[in-house]
Amino acid sequence: MDDETEHLLPSGERVWVLTTAAASKHLSNLLALFRSGETEPLIYGDAGQPEGVVIPFEVWRALVETAIDEEGFDSSYSVLRHRLKNPSGPSVPIEQVAEELGLDLSQPLDDSDRPKPQ
Repeated sequence: MDDETEHLLPSGERVWVLTTAAASKHLSNLLALFRSGETEPLIYGDAGQPEGVVIPFEVWRALVETAIDEEGFDSSYSVLRHRLKNPSGPSVPIEQVAEELGLDLSQPLDDSDRPKPQ
């Protein structure tokens, strides 16, 4: 029996699902990857069905903060802090950053509450 099965999500995206036994063997290696800045999740389950996922703690915190913070400030701060802590990570396009922050780059910026230069 294979330790890994490809699974098709409703969106058409494909993910790899590890068996629960295989996932448990890879936890220490996954922790080392998370410590190096990798954020790729480990998806596991039985019979090729995704049932659980292991993600970095900072990613989990950002998800929780997004779920409970209507303005999105805390999660945006967490993402920014994580990226600043790991400057050697891949470059992120401005469009992706704007999307994560809930900004629409096609809309003019409302800066009416900012002080005007004297």
